Amino acid sequence: MKTNPTPPIPVQGYLWMGRNIGIKDQSLDFGVLAAAHPCSAAAVFTRSNLPGAPVIVGREHAAKGTLQAIVVNSKCANVGLGEQGLQDARKMCQWTAEALKIQPELVLPASTGVIGLPLPMDKIREGTLSIATNLDNSAEAVESFARAIMTTDTHPKWRNAGSGHASLLGVAKGSGMIEPNMATMLSYLVTDAEIDHSKLQAMLKRAVDASFNRISIDTDTSTSDMVVLMANGMAGGVNEDEFEKNLTGLCQDLAKDLVRDGEGVTKLIELKISGADSPQMAQKIGKSIINSPLIKTAVHGADPNWGRFVMAVGKVFEHPVRLEELEIRFGLGEKMQAVNSQLLKEEAVKLESISELLQKDTIPIEVVVGHGDHSETFWGCDLSKGYIDENAFYTT
Repeated sequence: MKTNPTPPIPVQGYLWMGRNIGIKDQSLDFGVLAAAHPCSAAAVFTRSNLPGAPVIVGREHAAKGTLQAIVVNSKCANVGLGEQGLQDARKMCQWTAEALKIQPELVLPASTGVIGLPLPMDKIREGTLSIATNLDNSAEAVESFARAIMTTDTHPKWRNAGSGHASLLGVAKGSGMIEPNMATMLSYLVTDAEIDHSKLQAMLKRAVDASFNRISIDTDTSTSDMVVLMANGMAGGVNEDEFEKNLTGLCQDLAKDLVRDGEGVTKLIELKISGADSPQMAQKIGKSIINSPLIKTAVHGADPNWGRFVMAVGKVFEHPVRLEELEIRFGLGEKMQAVNSQLLKEEAVKLESISELLQKDTIPIEVVVGHGDHSETFWGCDLSKGYIDENAFYTT
């Protein structure tokens, strides 16, 4: 389910690169994003209790609110390696800083791939020595970076947006181990807007909560991943409300791109929970539905088994919903098909029509719980044999 309708549009003041340094056989496996000068920065990291070494070091560096470069390798995650992993992550920052003639604390490291494999530091060193001759502000350079951070992704992902005179560009990777909280994928966002760190951090947190934290492919939360936003100020000040709206929209587009390219995914579920008495109720029920293997497999097979939605709502014990309050709506507009207690009594539920709607590539579903006026949107996917094929032999 490929996206990226147009080539990436580079943002002024940022240079990109991606190349193969031998961690993978042939595909790109080493990327660098560098700004012309230190940037206001914000970052959100995985909430895993066992974060990778790059996350630990990245948190230290991002906490200062200023970054100038990001260095990433793929295939090896640098997770579960103790003190050696931390030393290697810091060495990545040091070598990158030397190449760019900046301080190591301005570099944020990232590694993605198999857990437990040590980084091949001789290859990482080779990559950092090539930084000066490979960085470029071109669409091709952005795409090479986006490809270098991929693992099981089938294609690179990027999105552009604007806000007044300022521009936004985001790239992302992630196809499995996706139920961000935060994050289970890598996403790097750059802008030439002028926004200070504290405001930028708050904006990014809200944007992530409304996008990457609303998706699920397989319910697994990664040890490694992050969303980082850098602002170099070259375009000057912006309307901050408008900027945040555009930032959130860009993050939502990237989040949906990740779901569409999930391992074994053939269908995107756009789920709306409405009629909740609080955002917390909507979020609990929404995650229960999009994380349900029974719902995901039913969607894959276009099986109109609405009872699985009843099950997923019912197991959210802290927010009970009576059957008489519940309505499940498949599709939109005139073709929408509903399931509720009254239609069930009248034997008026059209299962064949629901099955037809479930055969689409993108499936809008609304679950009304009849308790209030809060609504939230989530994005999930089907579960196919392709997911098993991708993950049963991942390291072999």
